[in-house]
Amino acid sequence: MKRIVLIAVTVLMGWSAQAQIDPLYAQYLNNPLLINPAYTGLNNNFNASVSYRKQWAGLDGGPTTYNVNGHTSLFDNRMGLGLIVLRDKIGVNSNTEVHGTYAYRLDLDQKYFSFGLQAGFISYRHNNSGLNPYDKGDPAFAEVDPISKPSFGAGVVLHSERYFLGLSVPRMLKARATFSDLETELYQQHFYLMGAYVIFLNEHIRLKPSVLLKSVKGAPVSTDLNFMLNFEEKYAAGLYTRNFNAYGLLAQMKLTENYRLGYAFELPSGNSVGPQFTTHEIMFGINMALLNFHSHSITNF
Repeated sequence: MKRIVLIAVTVLMGWSAQAQIDPLYAQYLNNPLLINPAYTGLNNNFNASVSYRKQWAGLDGGPTTYNVNGHTSLFDNRMGLGLIVLRDKIGVNSNTEVHGTYAYRLDLDQKYFSFGLQAGFISYRHNNSGLNPYDKGDPAFAEVDPISKPSFGAGVVLHSERYFLGLSVPRMLKARATFSDLETELYQQHFYLMGAYVIFLNEHIRLKPSVLLKSVKGAPVSTDLNFMLNFEEKYAAGLYTRNFNAYGLLAQMKLTENYRLGYAFELPSGNSVGPQFTTHEIMFGINMALLNFHSHSITNF
C-alpha cells in the first residue's frame, strides 16, 4: 500500500517518473529570493527567514520543504549578497540545495533594474528502502549513494514602489545520472515570470494583486493568482489559488519593528488530491538596518 501511495503522489505532483521538480511556496511574494536571485538586497537592508511547508498533510509521502535563507544590500545598496539552504522531500526522493546569490542594481529614476545570479550545488537522494517492489532484485529500486550536481541560475527584476516584475531561471543546468546502466533525468529547468502591483485604497490599506507563471518542459504552465491586503503596514491577509486546483489563505504580521511571522493554509480541490489533505506553510523572518546606508523605511516589495 505504501508503494501505491508514493507512486500516486509522484503522478499527482505532475512530474515525469524521472525528473525532480522545484519546491512549491505560497509566500513567495513576501520573499521573492526563493525563486529569483535578482531580489538579493533589493529592499535595502538585511533580511533572513526560515520556513517550513507540509503539503498534503496526512498523505504518506507528501512533499515537505525546509528553507533557511538570508540576504543583504551592500555598497550603498547597489549590490546584494545572499545564501539559500533548503531540503525538499517527496516520497522516496529528496534533494538538498545550497546556493549563494548575488545581484547588481541600476537606478533608473524612481524605478530600478536588478540582475541576479546564483550558484551552488544540489544533492539528489533516492531512499528506496521505503518501497516494497515485487522484484527486490530490480536495479531500478537498488539503493544508491546521493548524487551531487552543480547548480547555476539567473534572474532579472524591474520594480518601483508601485510594481514588481521578475523573470528567472533559478536552476539553469539540467541534471542526469546513470543507475545500473539506466540513464535517467534528475532535473529540468523551471522558468518563472512574476508580476505584482500595489493599489492604495486609502492611507491605511493597500491591495497587492500578483501573478506567478511557472513553466517546465513536459507540463502545462502553472498559474498562481494572489490578492493581499496590507493594513497599517503591520498586518497582511489574502487569498490565492494555484491553477484553480488549490485555494489558500495567507496571513502575516509584524511581531516587532524587525520581526515578522507568516502562515499559509491551502486546501486542494477534488481535481487534485481532495480537500481532506490540507497544506500548511509557516515562516519566521527578520528585517533590519545593519549598515549606515541601509533603509529604515518599509518597502512594498
